[in-house]
Amino acid sequence: MALYSLKNNLQYATLKTLSLVSISVMSPQQSVQEIFRTADCVCFDVDSTVIQDEGIDELANFCGKGDEVKRLTAEAMGGNMTFQEALKKRLDIIRPSVSQVQDFLDKFPVRLTPGISQLVKALQERGVTVYLVSGGFRSLIEPVAEKLGIPSSHIFANRLKFYFNGEYAGFDENEPTSRSGGKGLVIRRLKEQHGYQRLIMIGDGATDAEACPPADGFIGFGGNVTREEVRKKASWYVTDFQELVQNLTIQTK
Repeated sequence: MALYSLKNNLQYATLKTLSLVSISVMSPQQSVQEIFRTADCVCFDVDSTVIQDEGIDELANFCGKGDEVKRLTAEAMGGNMTFQEALKKRLDIIRPSVSQVQDFLDKFPVRLTPGISQLVKALQERGVTVYLVSGGFRSLIEPVAEKLGIPSSHIFANRLKFYFNGEYAGFDENEPTSRSGGKGLVIRRLKEQHGYQRLIMIGDGATDAEACPPADGFIGFGGNVTREEVRKKASWYVTDFQELVQNLTIQTK
């Protein structure tokens, strides 16, 4: 009887252990959801993520160079050429002047993606630090940050350079976001400088996906444009920011 009882107890203990293991093991999506829910830092891409448009495409349209630049943007975001190559080629086509950039900002107000304001507010209320990490241009992103209540010091983006007469002179190649792997470099520096332990990157493009690692999790966003390469790389892919807002309300046990 004693041996029988011992056998039953061992079987029960084994089943209980297996049950606990099955509960504790999360799918890749559940793992990213948990990191997001407990994140201390969230970095957002801007073009086609935080805003509905690709800023460089819209600026190109404004300058009469839209079709050619849009094709290059699609190739760059799909990962078919290095980011440096795409950026230089697009800017060499557009060659925007100071006055054109200012006119563009005056005539085309920011179009935020639905739900982003609520999401950023919810994150900030939880004490989560929010950054905008973009391969776009700082001059076009500053109005976006202002609308969302994000400090300008939390913007990492490219800087356009101009001659004294206001004509286009190139871009600052020292900015990490001007080259492939730049977003990952920004995130690595943020983690080193501020000690973030659970940092999430959210974006629609290949440059966003490749930033994880060093990001602790990547959430693909397809609310404005769907890129199949990014969908495949993302453990969690969403098309509506409300899904992220709702995730924050789930209470962990």
